[in-house]
Amino acid sequence: MPKSEEPLPSQLKDWFDEKRYRQLADEFAQITPRFQKQTFLDLTLNGLESRSLMQRLHQCALATDAALPGSYSQKLKVLQQLAPRIGHSFVAIFLSDFVATYGQHDFDTSLEALRSFTRYGSSEFAVRPFIAADPERTLKRLLAWTADPDEHVRRLASEGSRPRLPWGMKLKALVIDPEACGPILEALKADSSLYVRRSVANHLNDITKDHPDWVLTRLEHWDLRQEPLRWIARHACRTLIKRGDPRALRLFGFGEQACLQAEFCIQPARVTLGQSIQLEAQLTSTSKQAQSLVVDYVVHYVKARGSAFAKVFKWTEVELASGATLTLSKKQTLRDFTTRKHHAGHHSVELQVNGVRVAQSGFALELG
Repeated sequence: MPKSEEPLPSQLKDWFDEKRYRQLADEFAQITPRFQKQTFLDLTLNGLESRSLMQRLHQCALATDAALPGSYSQKLKVLQQLAPRIGHSFVAIFLSDFVATYGQHDFDTSLEALRSFTRYGSSEFAVRPFIAADPERTLKRLLAWTADPDEHVRRLASEGSRPRLPWGMKLKALVIDPEACGPILEALKADSSLYVRRSVANHLNDITKDHPDWVLTRLEHWDLRQEPLRWIARHACRTLIKRGDPRALRLFGFGEQACLQAEFCIQPARVTLGQSIQLEAQLTSTSKQAQSLVVDYVVHYVKARGSAFAKVFKWTEVELASGATLTLSKKQTLRDFTTRKHHAGHHSVELQVNGVRVAQSGFALELG
């Protein structure tokens, strides 16, 4: 997902507000006098408040089609002139949304447009309908893009083909069998750009949710002594490591069960939503050798009906010398998110070392 060049508004959907639509209309009108400005504004502003962020983005593409006369290719030429004038990488995604909505009949022209537009606002969402409709042809084009001189285009090859891209349509065929993306990931694993390598890591992490062995077999053949490859592999396996997957832990030297004594406590014992808890852990080695440890903690969040669900949080990775004692401390604020709403009750918290739960504590949450 591209970063915005502007401060975040109070609501992300306000990236597409009345001011933005009027600015876009003015830019269109400067590019071509044939642009029907009032049509564009009527379609974008009527009903604006009821639309979500992605609905506002899509409405911009619909209004563009209605307000620009001419053929699909003629409209693309206008959008090519508009692209560098938008100045906001999320807003510019509507250019690619226009292609996905109106351009599936013209594969070559549309894929070239997506390659061009992704420099201004990522085409990662828009390329997915093309993959779903013609995976062999589209993935072949994406593989060619892995050699593009522009890092945004190379990233698109990986990000656009992620099986489970957040906010994007699920690519069901690639969820079932990710093999077709293998050449793309291999071509980009040593890319010079961290922006691209991060996408490769996220793509592989997507695949671990359905085919962990496919990913681990691939990573076991990489030379993880090379830091860029090790970084990708480590981030690709973050979900597996949190789950305590033995094969993933072995890959990074955390395969041995830790030999230690653990103490773990949480203060305060009772807390109100919006306040913080302090986690304290003390690990004392009982081993005659140094140990590589990955330390996580697991919060069992109370659900609305009283049951619980576990969420694993990364804490740290350490090398614990023989007989040594390590003290860890961490603060966590309890607040609601759009993806997680808290409920009152006792929350059990477990300390996890090398995938094994070694100690337990907890706290009582009140909503105030």
